Amino acid sequence: MSRHFLAAVLLAGFALPAVAEDAAPPRTIRNAPAPRALELAAYVYAASNVCGYKIGVPEFDAVLAKMNTKSEDVSPRGPFGARIQGIFGMMSNDMALHREQSCIAVAGEYGPEGSIAKNVLQPTAAGEVAPPAPKAPDATPAK
Repeated sequence: MSRHFLAAVLLAGFALPAVAEDAAPPRTIRNAPAPRALELAAYVYAASNVCGYKIGVPEFDAVLAKMNTKSEDVSPRGPFGARIQGIFGMMSNDMALHREQSCIAVAGEYGPEGSIAKNVLQPTAAGEVAPPAPKAPDATPAK
């Protein structure tokens, strides 16, 4: 045999990939949702809770899809529910402190004419943007 033929046979033997006959199918590794997706979900849930908006499910799913996230992953009862509920609690408390301004801001971002995404948050009744905020007690002393 020639030296070149032997070298070619050896190289061909090393170049072939090894294939196991009983190889297991590849497993998919599931990644956590992006932090922005978690924050968005908690924000939408807090706005729905504090301001009384309905969540437009198809629109909400479309926004999450742009973040490569599914609504099941950012559900309060989903795999990352504890994290969502923690963020939701902080956001709800802050929104409740400044309810009127918060509800107007949220409607401008995710309401019917939203600047970020339209119809993610929808008014509860036709023509009503948000439920009326409770009136603060009068500061003047009674006579």
